[in-house]
Formats: sequence, structure tokens, C-alpha cells
Amino acid sequence: MERRAVSPPPKGSQHTASTSFAFTALVVGAMAMAISPVFVRTAEVGPFASAFWRVAIALPILWLWASIELKKSGKQQADLWKLSWPILFCGVFFAGDLFFWHLAIVNTNIANATFLATLAPVWVVLGSGLFIGEAVSRSTFMGLAVCLAGAGVLLGASYSLSPENVIGDIYGLITSVFFGAYFLAVRVARRKMGAGQLTFSSTIVTMLLLLIVALIAEPTLVPTSAAGVFSLLALGFLSHAGGQGLLAFALGALSAAFSSLVIFIEAVAAALFAWALLGEHLNAYQIGGGVLILFGIWIARPRK
Repeated sequence: MERRAVSPPPKGSQHTASTSFAFTALVVGAMAMAISPVFVRTAEVGPFASAFWRVAIALPILWLWASIELKKSGKQQADLWKLSWPILFCGVFFAGDLFFWHLAIVNTNIANATFLATLAPVWVVLGSGLFIGEAVSRSTFMGLAVCLAGAGVLLGASYSLSPENVIGDIYGLITSVFFGAYFLAVRVARRKMGAGQLTFSSTIVTMLLLLIVALIAEPTLVPTSAAGVFSLLALGFLSHAGGQGLLAFALGALSAAFSSLVIFIEAVAAALFAWALLGEHLNAYQIGGGVLILFGIWIARPRK
């Protein structure tokens, strides 16, 4: 594929401010996605049903965001319903990501699923130059290596290799491939459309695919208690509308390779949520792994 020429970034404080804002959005989005395993486990429906509700519940918020975005840009509301290849790829890849992610959560422990899913940056870094024409700097490769080491230290103590977890572990690894492909697709799509429009339109594609799967494979689509309903609402509003929306926004200003490294923060946030919500203590290895991840992101940070 022909390598895309990347224009030099604009000089001055405006570029610095926009990059800093995108980075902040990416960090917040990663934390919003990190808490999703807790809600999947408490949703009182199967993995495919919870994946469907996650995207379906988010649609009203995403529609409002996309409508405001189009109005400000002077485009027509009908553009929200136009299907393009970038939108289709984003929707299909994210449907695959959620399909295997939710399967991993219920077929292995959260530590295994999270660790294997955090391998997504490997595919993003390798695919950035091969598929979307974005050269990856040496500092990004170094940051990736440090982040992988940090994730191994952070989650390695909790990782358990056992016959009961093999299928779930495979699902987690497949999740990382789909999430990596989703990153690359979103980065390409954001070159031509806004984050709100992309997230809304691709979510419709994802929702339709997951609805078909849920209707075929799930005996129960609706939770039986208020706690289950709350979990699904949190998945939709927080993890999808918040997490995926902020991710799409950030990928308009940051490279796919660097942005994927920030997703390692999911592992750090998951450990913090387990400590704050479930009373699980943080040991020295987990703290050290979290510090390594943050150091790796700092190494790979965009330079002026």
C-alpha cells in the first residue's frame, strides 16, 4: 500500500492544546472501558445479550452528539444514515471485538481476559505502517516494549494457565486482534468524518450484527432485576458512549500506534477498580507494573 504523506503538525500552543486535550480524552475513555467487565458479570444476561445492549443503549446519546456535530459543520442530518466502507469496517471490527471480549470474560478470569486483550497495541503498531501508511517511531516501539513488560508484571501474578481457562484465553487473544483492527479502521475513518458521526453510524452496524447473534444464541435478553438493568445502562452510557466515543475523538488528533499504548491504562484502571469496588488489595508487583505502563506511555508520547 502506498505510504500516506503525513503533514507536519501546526506550530504553536493551539496544536499543543489540541493534542493534550485528545490525550486526556483517551485516558478517560480507557478508564471508562476498563470497568466494563464488572458490568458484564452483573448484567444477568448472557455475553451476547449484554454486548448488544451495550451498543443499543448508547445510540440515543450518540445520535444527539452526531446531530450537534453535523449541524455545527453545516452538513445534512441525512449523512448520519449513509454507509461507507470506513463505517462498515469500524462496525464489523468492533462487533467482533465485543463478541469475543464478552465470551472471554465469562469463560476465563478477568485477569486473563484483560491481559490478552491488552495485546491489541502489538497489532496496531505492526499494522500502522503496513495498512494505514503511518510510520511508527522508535520511541513508540520502545514504549510498547515497556508497556508490555508492565502489563505482564501487573497482571502476570493473577494470570492462571489452566485447562478450564484455555477457551476463554483464546477468546481474549482473538479480542486483541479485532480491537487492533478497530483502532486502525477508526484512525482512517477519522481523516474524513467527525467522531460523533463515526461512532453513531458504526454503532448501528455493530448493533445489528450483535442483535442477530443474541437472538440466535441467547435464551434470555432482558435482566430480571434493577441491578441487572443498571449494569446494562452503565455499559451503554459509560463504557460505550463514553469510552468508545472518547477513543474516536482522540484518534482524530493522535496516531493509532500511540493511542493504542494508552489503552494499557485499562489494565491499571481495572486493578484500581478491583481495589476500590471489590476490596482486592494491590501488591507491590501490581503497583510496579502500573508504573512501568505509565513510563512506557511517557516514552512513546508525541514530540513537537
